[in-house]
Amino acid sequence: MLESITLKNVATYDSTGVQINNLKKINFIYGANGCGKTTISKLVYNPSDNDYANCRLGWKGQLPVKVLVYDKDFRDRNFGKGKMDGVFTLGQATKEEVEAIEKMQLELEDIKDRGIEKKKTLDIQEKTKQDHENKFKEIVWLEIYKENENEFKEAFRGFLKKDAFRDKILDEFKYNNKPILTLEELKEKAHTIFGEPPVTLPVVSVIEFSRLLEIEPNKIWKKKIIGKADVQIAGLIQKLNLNDWVNEGRSYMQEGETCPFCQQQTITEKFKKQLEDYFDKSFTQDTAAVKTLSDEYNYVYQNIQNLLEQIELKEKSNPNSKLNIESFSALLKTLTSQFVTNKELINNKVKEPSRSIELVSTKDQLEAIGQLINDCNTEIKAHNAIVNDYTSQRNDLVKSIWKYLVEGRRTTIDAFIAKSDGLEKGIQALKKQHTELRDKYSELYKKIKEANKNVTSVQPSIDVINHILKTYGFLNFEIVPSKTEANQYQIQRQDGSIAESTLSEGEATFITFLYYLQQAKGSTKEDSITEERILVIDDPVSSLDSNVLFVVSSLIKEIIKTIKRNIGSIKQLILLTHNVYFHKEVSFIDGRTSKNGDTHFWILRKKNNTSSIQPFEKENPIQSSYELLWKELSNSSNNSGITIQNIMRRIIENYFKILGRYADDDLIKSFDNHQEQEICRSLVCWINDGSHGLLDDLYVEQQDATIERYFEVFKQIFVKTGHEEHYKMMHMEQSVKTVINN
Repeated sequence: MLESITLKNVATYDSTGVQINNLKKINFIYGANGCGKTTISKLVYNPSDNDYANCRLGWKGQLPVKVLVYDKDFRDRNFGKGKMDGVFTLGQATKEEVEAIEKMQLELEDIKDRGIEKKKTLDIQEKTKQDHENKFKEIVWLEIYKENENEFKEAFRGFLKKDAFRDKILDEFKYNNKPILTLEELKEKAHTIFGEPPVTLPVVSVIEFSRLLEIEPNKIWKKKIIGKADVQIAGLIQKLNLNDWVNEGRSYMQEGETCPFCQQQTITEKFKKQLEDYFDKSFTQDTAAVKTLSDEYNYVYQNIQNLLEQIELKEKSNPNSKLNIESFSALLKTLTSQFVTNKELINNKVKEPSRSIELVSTKDQLEAIGQLINDCNTEIKAHNAIVNDYTSQRNDLVKSIWKYLVEGRRTTIDAFIAKSDGLEKGIQALKKQHTELRDKYSELYKKIKEANKNVTSVQPSIDVINHILKTYGFLNFEIVPSKTEANQYQIQRQDGSIAESTLSEGEATFITFLYYLQQAKGSTKEDSITEERILVIDDPVSSLDSNVLFVVSSLIKEIIKTIKRNIGSIKQLILLTHNVYFHKEVSFIDGRTSKNGDTHFWILRKKNNTSSIQPFEKENPIQSSYELLWKELSNSSNNSGITIQNIMRRIIENYFKILGRYADDDLIKSFDNHQEQEICRSLVCWINDGSHGLLDDLYVEQQDATIERYFEVFKQIFVKTGHEEHYKMMHMEQSVKTVINN
């Protein structure tokens, strides 16, 4: 059953829209032409149309039911194509077969009702569980997250939304087996691990200085390198200590006899021979060794010094350096000084091989520097081990934090889980029961469809329609089966010709409505004639005379009785009309019961091209057409100027022209002077223009001041003609009813 209809952003329904709530079995919606009734019927007929993207149908239990809509579109679809689809009913069924189908249908409806109730209970249970989870979510957010976010926010990363945080708490409560640490232990670890994430540090290069320490104590440095002693010239050189001077001078000796020392012609072959003998092979080898060691020492120490200076520079700029940079720099400074001293000594030895020198030992400095580097690298390796294990240690800390937090709220969490488990068990049980009912419904539905196929016929529908036509005087045509196609109808005259194209509009309307009623009781498909359905009837009495109008209202009232008694497959009726008399006839109950719990009433209005609806629930707002006119006039704030003009005209016609036999001139002449008569004439022209004139190209919105002025003239017509008491009675009565209804 339909429970609500929402119309928004379509036709005369604006973005605010209209809500038709609390629909009952029987629903009457009254409204003038153009106020939006047809939009309602079109929406119900085809809610998936893009025009109704912002509209919605609210179904009981979210279970849509088949809807049959009677409107102008229905007449166009089923009349004018020369034939109509046959309507299957239980025409060939025996009494026992009909009763069997009805019994299954009642059982099917009972299963459906139980399924809807079960679904409602399931929805309530699921909402209760959801509310329980939301409440718990707020508790853990406030009592766990908010109270600990400053200390342990790093542990909460990835769970900073309430739903995720709640789920994490439950997960940790079930599966976290870490030992429980104290709050102080957790804070201390968090301060270390949740600080700046450590990075891997490169080790400091180890300097190789063994060769340098091998060169420094070499005996060659202390050895006095001199020439051969048994050479004749040796005594003089050694006595005068000219060994290095003479050796240096040898390189300046040229071919000839000029001495490089005294510049005299004293150089003889014998002298040359003595010098060569004095600076023999042993001398040459020793001086060469000194030169080689000197070059190697300078190269090695320069290389070591460069490497150490690079280390010093790099570690000074490294905020995470593990090197004792102060001690390192002091040792390097001393070492550099020692290198300078040794370099000078070695250079002297090279120039004067006869000198005996002793190099400053750099062993202590180099070993101290080496130890600093080793200590540094030991710390770096330990640091890198921590870095490499950082993820593991961080994960352990996070797990420990969660363990501490959930243990602190064990009672709350236990209670939540216990209640949630109970609710979930109930939900699963309800789902199982709902599924069983749904399966049972499907199985029984198939049985009913199969039973329908065996006992259906289109002939009873033909017989019913023709009987009603003859009963109410439509004797010159009837419904007959098509001669060329199975399960098709045609409208045929007495002479055998097809009558469809020659029927009047009233006749066509009446016969299509009768055809609609047969569809409402049966189906164009033989396996679905007992399927539940909803009827939406939109202005079924257009173009009908008063006699046929009475027939239509009587037929609909019979349907209303079956709906109220829950007999048959029609479960709900929504009737929309602009005809006051028809509304009054079709909604009449029994003259004794003024209200019915299965029936609701609405009035649909349009003002400034925007539709609105007023609910009256069980109270029928339309007692008579004349009374309705006064009621509409009392609601002038909800109506446009043109609507007010029409209402005033119809009241004057009903009361003065029909009942009192007053013409327009009689009303005008009832005023005392010419000025007042002209004002009354203006009102008469205004209301007639608004009622009968059609503004094709221009819509003129009436000004409030004009409407108020004519309201006063309208009242004065009753006063001047001696009917002021009637005006007061009708105006006061409707005003009181409006206040009560509002």
